[in-house]
Amino acid sequence: MASLASIIRRDRLYVDVMADPSAEALAETLVAFANTDGGTVLLGVDAAGEVTGDLQIEDVDSLLRAALARCRPIVRTEIERIEDRGGLAVAIIVARSADLHGLIDGRMLIRTGEGNTPMDAQRVQYLATSKATLDFEKEIVPEASREDLDPEVINDYIEHREKRVGRDLGETPDELLQQLGAMTRSGQVTVAGILLFGKDPQAFLPQSGVTYVRFPGKEPQARYTRREDFNGALARIIEKCWQVLLVELRGEAVMRGLKREEYTILPLEAVREALVNAVSHREYRLAGRRVEVRQFDDRLEIISPGSLPAYITLDNMVEEHFSRNSRVVKGLYEWRFIEELGLGVDLIFSLMQQHGHPQPEFKADQNTVVVTLRRGVGIPHPLRFAPDEDGLLNERQIKAIQYLRQYGRITHREYRDLCEDVSPETLRLDLADLVDKGVVVKIGDKKGTSYILKAAA
Repeated sequence: MASLASIIRRDRLYVDVMADPSAEALAETLVAFANTDGGTVLLGVDAAGEVTGDLQIEDVDSLLRAALARCRPIVRTEIERIEDRGGLAVAIIVARSADLHGLIDGRMLIRTGEGNTPMDAQRVQYLATSKATLDFEKEIVPEASREDLDPEVINDYIEHREKRVGRDLGETPDELLQQLGAMTRSGQVTVAGILLFGKDPQAFLPQSGVTYVRFPGKEPQARYTRREDFNGALARIIEKCWQVLLVELRGEAVMRGLKREEYTILPLEAVREALVNAVSHREYRLAGRRVEVRQFDDRLEIISPGSLPAYITLDNMVEEHFSRNSRVVKGLYEWRFIEELGLGVDLIFSLMQQHGHPQPEFKADQNTVVVTLRRGVGIPHPLRFAPDEDGLLNERQIKAIQYLRQYGRITHREYRDLCEDVSPETLRLDLADLVDKGVVVKIGDKKGTSYILKAAA
């Protein structure tokens, strides 16, 4: 386990510190954790994460029994003892439950940023209805085996998790996979396991990829200037899509005196949060549709299949939190794709405002959740390779432009490598055509010839 202080500091939604607990207070927290995304209760620890030395294990046993007697139905818990020079502390670990839990007095609670929060009748109804369809990620993938998990991806996850906790985890990869819920103790692979660590997750869940499309102008069209389909484990999908967005979100450069200043058309941190949210919280049970990232000249739309989970609505989504895929979320959090649990939507609003853009727009129905990030007034326009020529370039030339936007320069040899089955003369004419259209600028002569985008000249 990580240091107690670091756990308390970073996991506010998922950790409750009880220096002097009562059975009633403990019962409330157990119920709230079980109804939401799970969590950990720390006993014998102060708010700074220091062990008080006042806790006795027999006191914990009697306290927990009294608390569980107040829960309907009883909440399943695990206990982990933490011993250091200051004495004994105990972590009571609660997983999210498939049942709806309440207290003997009839109250039902969830965990929010404000702590343990009673639910009104409507939220109880929403949560009760959704419990039956949640946790698809826990289901076993019958056709999959341990051999379908990628050792490199698993090792990458372990390295990031060890950096986060600051020490060697001291457990085997399989033990860590079981802790996360990616694999059962008998070696069966779960949906979460395939999504997070699969060599080819789309062989089992074709809908688990992400599609990026860039449209010229402000409306969807049959013709687009770029399309990419990203496959693989979720961490790899996010990384691949992010690399494309880093290029595509560059704005037109602005000259300040003799200094050239580069801009992005949207705050990158907000875009990253929106992308990770879509991948984390989509309904993976729904086949036939991937997460879609659509870029227009004035906005970015990220479309996530599935409705809002449980009691989350458009009105409360900033203040409240509920993960449809809690194991996936935990895995991406340990991977550092999620910096602080439960704050993604709030961060998107904050970043858009700080950078002078309109507030993000959220729309939701029974089939999709759409977040729209619009470019603010006065923000540099997207970098475009041919403002008056969209739709007039062939597929080879579009490939060349995509290469230029990523690497800044292209030579004849590099263009041939991109289009291996095309004659050198055809490719030479392609590049000459781009020069004539004012899309690129020719640099050098003969063997030293290369091309750069005119906008970057």
